[in-house]
Formats: sequence, structure tokens, C-alpha cells
Amino acid sequence: MTRPMPVLAALLALVLGAGHAQAQQRTPSHCIAVAQSAPGLEYLHKASFRDPLPDDTVRISYLAHASFLIQTQGGLSAVTDFTGFIGNVDMIPDVVTMNHAHSTHWTAAPDPAIPHVLRGWGETFGAGVEHYLDLGEMLVRNVSTDIRSFGGVEPRGNSIFIFEVAGLCIGHLGHLHQEPSPEQYAAIGRLDVVMAPVDGGLTLDIESMMRVVGRLRSSVVIPMHWFGESTLRAFVAGMSDQFAVIDAGASQVELSLRSLPRQPTIMLLQPAWLTEAQ
Repeated sequence: MTRPMPVLAALLALVLGAGHAQAQQRTPSHCIAVAQSAPGLEYLHKASFRDPLPDDTVRISYLAHASFLIQTQGGLSAVTDFTGFIGNVDMIPDVVTMNHAHSTHWTAAPDPAIPHVLRGWGETFGAGVEHYLDLGEMLVRNVSTDIRSFGGVEPRGNSIFIFEVAGLCIGHLGHLHQEPSPEQYAAIGRLDVVMAPVDGGLTLDIESMMRVVGRLRSSVVIPMHWFGESTLRAFVAGMSDQFAVIDAGASQVELSLRSLPRQPTIMLLQPAWLTEAQ
């Protein structure tokens, strides 16, 4: 009997385009592939968000709650779970992503000067959305997941956003309310860096989130969406047998493929709004 097409192959066809002609027009994802080992952590330091970046390097700044600023060497910038405020600075991101779980994850009135506003939910309830934004130096795509809503579930109401830049695959799990299915894990692909909510219940409970993070096996895990030290420390303690832990003592980190740690590492960043004094 003929065996069915493997799940990964089916998801590759879905993510990279329905037809051959359409697929040719897209920059192929390098994250939907088998993860490779990394040579080791070379450096970790705090920098001004205005400073230039070395080649093939990404700066990640933890702004607040679930909002991060991702910057490329060429000057592109993206803000996750954008609420309309990133700090008292004159800066318009190139891309903002949003999830509609709560007002701390989106804004109804993003600045019209922002070139690309990517909402993580569809125009109608349960419709979901598909983003595949190719900016040359940065590719932004999403994987829809279900979300709790009004005592029930809104199918495809949340998005995991994935940023492919400088050879890195950076994933933001958003307001994750379910453990991804095998098909969703396949669509996510490799994540070198993942921002994971560890609030302990408003998203996934700690045990479930630990399973998700363990399954992703990212080189760098940045906890987010924590409301106090207790849930953050519970997550860190639960993962410490599998992951090294680094307290960066800062809100920013610069990463590249060459600087990824050999051992999967939880990197603790402290949220801070952008200021010109940084």
C-alpha cells in the first residue's frame, strides 16, 4: 500500500506556496529545515539601539511584556506585539506584528507611517491569516494557532511570527494557548531563537510551555510575558537540566549564527522602553 506523504513535505508545500510559479516568486525559507549545531557563544553585550551592527548580526531588544525590537545590520527594524508605543524616541519600525488576545498585544490605531502592519488574526472569526513578507534582508512569516476567546476557542486566532534574518530563525510565540500540533511544528521549522511566554496560565501553563520549548530545542530562549519573579523562576528551574541560564543584566543582546551557544541557553533580559540615552 502506498504510504501517505510525510507531514513535513506537505507543510513545506503549504508554507512555500501552493503552485510552482508562486513558489518561484518567494524567497525560500531556510528555517524549515533540520537544525545544525552551532560553534558556541562568542559575545553578549548591551548596545544603543542607534549603534550600527556588525555584519550578519541581529540586535534584539526586550521592550515590555511581549514586545521586542528586532534590528538588522542593514537597518531594518521589526517590533513584535506592537501596542503603539516603544519608548520616547523618534523611530518608525519597518514592520510591526500584533496579536489580539489583549490590548497589551496590539493597537487599533498603528501609526500610518509604518510600512507593514501584520495582524496575527484574520478579518473574520476563525479565518486566520497568512503572512509571507519578503523585505530582502528580512523575511517575516507566521503560523496560525488557536486562542481562547469569550469562554471558547477562536481557531487560528493567534500567530507565531517568525523572522528570518542573517541566517537566523527567530520565533515569537505570541499569546500561545495550545501546544502546537505536529503539522504546526513542521510549519514553524527550526528556531534558533525563541521568545516564549512564561506567565504560567494566561497563555500556557508552565509545564506545557516547558514541553513546547523542549520540543523546539532552540539555541537561545528569551522568556517574556512574565508578571513576577515566581513564574519566571519556576520556568527557569524546570528547564535548568536541559538549558544553561544566562542573566544578561540588560535589555538587549546581539546575536549571530557564529555566536550561538553550543548548549541550548535561556537568556534572561529585562524589559526597558527605548530611550535616546541608551
